[in-house]
Amino acid sequence: MQGTSPSRTEIPADLPAEFVLADEMGWQAAGSTRPNPPVGCVIVDSAGTILGRGATEPAGGRHAEVVALQAAGARAAGATAYATLEPCNHTGRTGPCAEALIAAGVAEVHYLFADPGKAEGGGGERLRAAGVTVSGPYLEPFHLGEHRFSVEPWLRAAYLGRPHVTLKFASTLNGMAAATDRTSQWITGPTARADVHADRQYREAILVGTGTVLADDPQLTARPGGVEGPRQPLRFAVGQREIPSSARLLQPGAHALAGQHLPTRDLEAALTTLRRQGISDVLVEGGPELAGSFLAHGLVDEIRAYLAPAWLPRGLPALGDGGIGSTSITDLQRFATRSVQRIGEDILWLAQRQTGD
Repeated sequence: MQGTSPSRTEIPADLPAEFVLADEMGWQAAGSTRPNPPVGCVIVDSAGTILGRGATEPAGGRHAEVVALQAAGARAAGATAYATLEPCNHTGRTGPCAEALIAAGVAEVHYLFADPGKAEGGGGERLRAAGVTVSGPYLEPFHLGEHRFSVEPWLRAAYLGRPHVTLKFASTLNGMAAATDRTSQWITGPTARADVHADRQYREAILVGTGTVLADDPQLTARPGGVEGPRQPLRFAVGQREIPSSARLLQPGAHALAGQHLPTRDLEAALTTLRRQGISDVLVEGGPELAGSFLAHGLVDEIRAYLAPAWLPRGLPALGDGGIGSTSITDLQRFATRSVQRIGEDILWLAQRQTGD
């Protein structure tokens, strides 16, 4: 694992090396900043010495640039800042980060992605107008590089107008998620299962169907090392079937808030509800029916698949057909591979919907 980032991949070599630390700072905030993006920032002097670093604080708190500026103090004058998102140019609960950088006397600013917000964007131009040397954006929001940056789900949600959806599933080589009699709970090994809990820590929300709640009664909490940690996603069940009030998803945990039931089969409506709660990043961990429905409605933006080197003659499929009948090749949905990594004895495949699909 690279620092605190769950991506496990090297940052592209053609990017300034300071973005490595800036992104690590962003991952420290991931999952805790909604509705704001989990930005990271680092400030260095002309010799590359780190003067300050920062990550976005929970809503109402300081933005990453301000945290880094306050750590650098007077040394920020004449220094260079690297941020994973264009400094904001908007006064909300806090003042504009662009103005804070100007007031501190920062001489140069590099940012990784442009801010698409109508009110928040434009920080780069504001900095240039004040005489600051500005470089950015270095990447497009739907880039297909192997490395996953902490701000990507938030950024893509801003363009999509709904939460960014990652579909997670585990399967055998022939696509089975469980035996027909459910005699075995686990398809993948302990390293892959631990990785699932590590990934949950950085998610804003997890969503399953009511069928999964009734069949498996999952907790859906992040339990790295087997213990519920302080970083917890919001938990949701979607579907019209009633679920018992005793369901573990609905119970608060040591750090997790009580989950919510969204009594609808309309997935777009469910995502709209989540968006209204400030959620930009949703991990779908439901069964084959829910997974197939998300795919059939074109609502899957990223796939996180754990593939076990195992074969099960017959079983329960990891992915359903979404209720679609006969198909033609025009119904094919393509995803682009971002990375393939070995996780213990299993393989983790990360893929992203191709732009325009």
